[in-house]
Amino acid sequence: MKPARKPQTSAAPKAKRQSREDQNQDARDRKRDKKRRGHAAGSRANPLAQQNGKNSGAKEKDPRIGSKKPVPLVKEGVTVAKPVKKAPVEQKPLMSPEDELAMLENDERLDALLDRLENGEVLSAEEQAWLDQTLDRIDVLMEQLGIGMDDDDADEEADEDMYRLLKGER
Repeated sequence: MKPARKPQTSAAPKAKRQSREDQNQDARDRKRDKKRRGHAAGSRANPLAQQNGKNSGAKEKDPRIGSKKPVPLVKEGVTVAKPVKKAPVEQKPLMSPEDELAMLENDERLDALLDRLENGEVLSAEEQAWLDQTLDRIDVLMEQLGIGMDDDDADEEADEDMYRLLKGER
């Protein structure tokens, strides 16, 4: 006969086998713990102040790599000169007033636009602006040269035109 077996009370009880879900959860926990190793983001640039009693009076070492010596941006003894603003130089006219007036009076575009106006056509805004500018320049040049329009004749004609308009004649 065989001797009876003794119960194993002194030995540790056998560990239960984990279910598949428990094994997966343990693996996820280990992976999460493994990911969290290392320093926090930005810890090298912004180190935490150490609260050691013996090093509190000494200057803390900068953990950044490289020289901490300040670099001068301007050479010693050299002063930067501020730019001096120059007064605007008036440009001398390229032509004499007589030549410019002669050129404007013989301008083909000016003649064509004046003819169109006399025929009763309406000019575009751009053409009208150019015409006004050119006629103003001619007036300025004529004043500079002392050339005057016959204002007396023009006044009489304007008076006659007003008289006709008031009477209703044409």
